[in-house]
Amino acid sequence: MEKSYKEHLKEIDTFVFDVDGVFTDGTVIVTTEGELLRRMNVKDGFALKAAVDKGYRVCIITGGTNDGVKKRLQGLGVTDFYMGTHQKKDALQDYMDKYGVDPKNVLYMGDDIPDVPPLEMVGLPTCPQNAVPEVKRRCVYISHLSGGNGCVRDVLEQVMKVRGDWMDTFDASNP
Repeated sequence: MEKSYKEHLKEIDTFVFDVDGVFTDGTVIVTTEGELLRRMNVKDGFALKAAVDKGYRVCIITGGTNDGVKKRLQGLGVTDFYMGTHQKKDALQDYMDKYGVDPKNVLYMGDDIPDVPPLEMVGLPTCPQNAVPEVKRRCVYISHLSGGNGCVRDVLEQVMKVRGDWMDTFDASNP
């Protein structure tokens, strides 16, 4: 019998995320100057910072190249980025090799076709509720939340709660 996704949660110490369709709702607003604007959920950001502060490894692998997105995530403590990456499987392998990460300890969240190869490499493949069917078929866990609407926090919080790292109470002076 195959393990439920909840049984995988305790093994996770590394999170790898796509950006568009995961941290964002997949919408891109184009300004008259040609700048591409995205909207990100602050609750995802809070949970991401909490995970980084607790020592979880976090990596971003995205086909996008937006400096604003990178600055936002760097401000939350993320240090590992593969931007403008279309061979996400190679980037994920490079990241795991660099840090000696066992694939069974990795949660990957993606939402579209380019995410299929890395989803097939990890212990806990996950996606937002509004991911494409080809991605959903490969995921052990499908968030009840859509991209840009808290799906990142959903998986971060679940792992951190199971591992005893989530804050049950919050001290504003020491998040």
